[in-house]
Amino acid sequence: MRRGFALRKKVFLKVLPIVFVFYTLVYVWPQFHVKRSKSDERDAGDDAQTSDFVYDSIDTLPFDLRTLRDLIEAKNREAAIANVNKFGALQPNDTVIVIQVHNRVRYLNSLIESLRNVREIEKVLLIFSHDFYDLRLNEVIKSINFSKVHYLFFQFALFVSITCFYCQVLQIFYPHSLQLHPNEFPGPDPNDCPRNIKKDEAILLNCINARDSDTYGHYREAKYTQTKHHWFWKINFVFDILPVTRNHTGYFIFVEEDHYFAPDSLHVFNLMKTIQAQHCSRCDVLTLGAYSKAINYGIQGDKVEIAKWSSSKHNMGFAFNRQTWDKIKTCAKNFCEYDDYNWDWSLQHISLKCLKDPLITITVVSPRIFHVGECGVHHRGKDCMENKLVHQVKHIIERSSKYFYPSRLSIQKPMKRIYKMSKANGGWADKRDHSLCLRHMKSS
Repeated sequence: MRRGFALRKKVFLKVLPIVFVFYTLVYVWPQFHVKRSKSDERDAGDDAQTSDFVYDSIDTLPFDLRTLRDLIEAKNREAAIANVNKFGALQPNDTVIVIQVHNRVRYLNSLIESLRNVREIEKVLLIFSHDFYDLRLNEVIKSINFSKVHYLFFQFALFVSITCFYCQVLQIFYPHSLQLHPNEFPGPDPNDCPRNIKKDEAILLNCINARDSDTYGHYREAKYTQTKHHWFWKINFVFDILPVTRNHTGYFIFVEEDHYFAPDSLHVFNLMKTIQAQHCSRCDVLTLGAYSKAINYGIQGDKVEIAKWSSSKHNMGFAFNRQTWDKIKTCAKNFCEYDDYNWDWSLQHISLKCLKDPLITITVVSPRIFHVGECGVHHRGKDCMENKLVHQVKHIIERSSKYFYPSRLSIQKPMKRIYKMSKANGGWADKRDHSLCLRHMKSS
């Protein structure tokens, strides 16, 4: 009997590597290799410096500008949800994550990778809001498959269990993008005033927006105005127009393509909702991001603060529901006419200058959403390390994982801060921008 057991063990040890290789090739490899989008392959080319971006043109698309506009209008009207048959209708308390996407493929891949590890992500509706239509970006999103592989050992036998789960995914497209209007407003019109021309010279030149110089005497730059337009259109669209969400009463978490989720972000978010219900009914916003210089989850991983919403501290991974949105949109005119091309500074402006009471947020002390985007609109240096911050954040998460998933949160007293509204950044004095921004309230 012992000889028989020893023989079986010897055979098993010889067969084990073959079984392992077989399961890896047949089940594991397709999940992590075949699902890679073609954009990943192109991004791995020689030009690492620029591989992160899909450039703002339609040269690579198989249709012309008019066709692209019609396509985007049709997609927004259709609002098709992937995987909806697996879940049914959106429930009143379900969370919706809205992701603003431009053209940075590699950051988008990193964001999706982080979502793969978020517990209960399969219960969320993911909405990707684009201001650039590109087949590669679409491939990345269509390939979302949050698969996890488990290796089980039982009595000298190896089993590979693959848990394959999905979440509902929806794409919407900003219809007034620079891509769709490359030579006319809201894109750059050939008859626009140059940014640095003096106002009296602009009037003599008779350029379109000669009388609309900003706080600093400059004229609009289309590439900087798009983000604020897209942000306000997106908010209006998901709350008041999109069929699946226009009556939704749950929370919407707003993030961008260069953000990165910690695995317990939704767990902590649910605990924050409990804090709000029990201790802060006046709180309007829940913020999962934090710009902490020294992150210590062991000491502050279960701590939150209550403070006035600040654009420089609480603009990343923040969430609110329809009740807060109804407050914000009463100040739409102030938002749309404030001379600042940044949506977050404009939101802080209406919080402090227009709303009856300023927006109050519950915010984590240790971030559950990180900003990893060193390359983008505001990056002015020549060198841009696309993956540097992603690797740093992964290291922080790995090093601190034992402190994640706290059983409860406690409120710590924040440092006293003076919330003094700074001077507007400018770039938003053109009346055409004001008008378009306000039109987002009424149409898609």
